Amino acid sequence: MKIYTKGGDKGTTSLFGGKRVSKKDLQIEAYGTVDELNAHIGAIIAEVSESEPRQDMMRFQSILFDIGSHLASDGTADKYLPELKEELIEYLETRMDAMTATLPELKSFILPGGNKRVALTHICRTVCRRAERRVVHLSENNPNDNISWCLRYLNRLSDYFFVLSRYLMLLDGVDEVKWNPK
Repeated sequence: MKIYTKGGDKGTTSLFGGKRVSKKDLQIEAYGTVDELNAHIGAIIAEVSESEPRQDMMRFQSILFDIGSHLASDGTADKYLPELKEELIEYLETRMDAMTATLPELKSFILPGGNKRVALTHICRTVCRRAERRVVHLSENNPNDNISWCLRYLNRLSDYFFVLSRYLMLLDGVDEVKWNPK
């Protein structure tokens, strides 16, 4: 089977359900940014050997594929989409609470950096925030419960990456890079 279809050669692509849209369409921007986030998560996974965060991120990659499928839907085939469950958002909150319980109190803004894997978590955090902005834009033009859930999940996931960055700093014995306003 060939990977290329030539269907996008004129700047359009198909949504899930078959409708063709411009590659600059809000839906494409939204699920494309989620896909970009997923690729960055893959880079972190390559740098994290600790079982829990590694398993979390592998889980998040699958959930992001589920989110992408919802964001890519033209609304005609929704019965084939994976279910988006509230417990997935609750899981993020539980994991953040567990990591936060081990961290020193946050008393200043933290700058991205410290070491490679911490920097990668900050890249994921910022790409996740961009995906969230794209989904906000999409929801303003196409409000529905699934998009609302995706927005909430991405909001929590970006928070997760901030907490993970601090947690990895602690595990690595590296001082957080604090913002020093001039």
